Amino acid sequence: MREGVVARNERCEMALKTYGPMAVDWENRIDFDRLRRERLARAKALLVKSEMGALLCFDMNNVRYLTATHIGTWAQDKISRFTLLPQNDEPILWDFGSAARHHQQNCPWLGERSRPGIPLLRGAMSPEMGRAENVARKIKVELEKRGLHKEPLGIDVVEPPILFALQREGIKIVDGQQLMSDARVIKTKDEISLLNHSAMMVDAAYDELYRAMKPGMSENQAVGLASKVLYDLGSEYVEAVNAISGERCNPHPHVFSDRVLRPGDPVYYDILHSYMGYRTCYYRCFTIGYASHAMIDAYKRCREYLDAAISLVQPGRTTAEIASVWPKAEEFGFPDEEAAFALQFGHGIGLAIWEKPVISRMVSLEHSHEIKPGMVFALETFWPSTDGWSAARIEEEIVVTETGHEVITRFPADQLMVAGAHYFTVNGPLSTTRENEAPPSKRVKEMVAASAKAEGVAATD
Repeated sequence: MREGVVARNERCEMALKTYGPMAVDWENRIDFDRLRRERLARAKALLVKSEMGALLCFDMNNVRYLTATHIGTWAQDKISRFTLLPQNDEPILWDFGSAARHHQQNCPWLGERSRPGIPLLRGAMSPEMGRAENVARKIKVELEKRGLHKEPLGIDVVEPPILFALQREGIKIVDGQQLMSDARVIKTKDEISLLNHSAMMVDAAYDELYRAMKPGMSENQAVGLASKVLYDLGSEYVEAVNAISGERCNPHPHVFSDRVLRPGDPVYYDILHSYMGYRTCYYRCFTIGYASHAMIDAYKRCREYLDAAISLVQPGRTTAEIASVWPKAEEFGFPDEEAAFALQFGHGIGLAIWEKPVISRMVSLEHSHEIKPGMVFALETFWPSTDGWSAARIEEEIVVTETGHEVITRFPADQLMVAGAHYFTVNGPLSTTRENEAPPSKRVKEMVAASAKAEGVAATD
């Protein structure tokens, strides 16, 4: 199955380039002016086709997509910035205090459309302070200027008091989240370059992890090491490093701990970080020192399900086709697809780690989407081993090209990799395939049988 995937990728001829992080005069690299123009143009085009008179966004990823502004990841979950995109007009941004002036001075594509505006800070501003009403009035003024105040206003996410204040102003609110999700599903050339660069940084983090892992290293030490590599390479946000080892591998807990690695342990990681806003979701799986036969079999099964899915990634195919090659939840120990959600999974990746399309047996068989060039998504699989406690987890990020696909996650994962394999015996290197408890040798069995006979006790198997 893997050979077919390799052949397909060879035909794609590695179309994506990996650039350095600097701008240079002697090579055409990522064009950030083009990135800003093309992202905004996609949203504008969908807005024109919609019922909405304007779109109001509080989601920081959508704000960045429309305005190409960023004030630090500390603000990621604050809902403290908002932008209005009116029909046939340019976006207006209300930002956090002095950040608005910074944008006026340094973001010429915004100019005077960058303004100060403070909402509720997720409830930290109490209702009597009037911030919800202040935001609602700001929005209504801009809509009235353009004759859009009687048209539906799309919103992505919003604090309830602001929603109610807008409704009291007579503004009809509709779902704007889907419009932005649809705008972001097809990536521009520069978005794909940024996603490729972001994946390259995780390649490096895995290389450092592989060299460092050994018994005595804890999961949180591994998280610290990966985070340092990423920040040293220019990451703006290490969103998460899930480090899962030993008996914690099954069931998957989705969070790292202080557990210490031991010989024979399985360990898998998911590294999620952001470069210029563009995320990764990138699992790799290892064993420490050696691997059991059960773990090797689980990894093989996990890889086969992943390769089957990758082989189907090309324009014109569907998310249902991909989901259909994955096992049903009942086949790997779960009562239904909701209970097993995200273990056999696909999801778009961009300014957020979960974007369209979502690929899962829970939804994709009945609500399928066509795979199109320019989509970038991650495919991730899981398989528990027969020992009842270890498991394999692997993930690849894939760009859909005009003729097929290209995998941009390059740290090796074709076979289960063993880290810290440096044990030697009098007979040479210790095998990297072995059980924690070795089976008794022929000589040991003879000893047991002889002692039982001599002492008149029954030998056991």
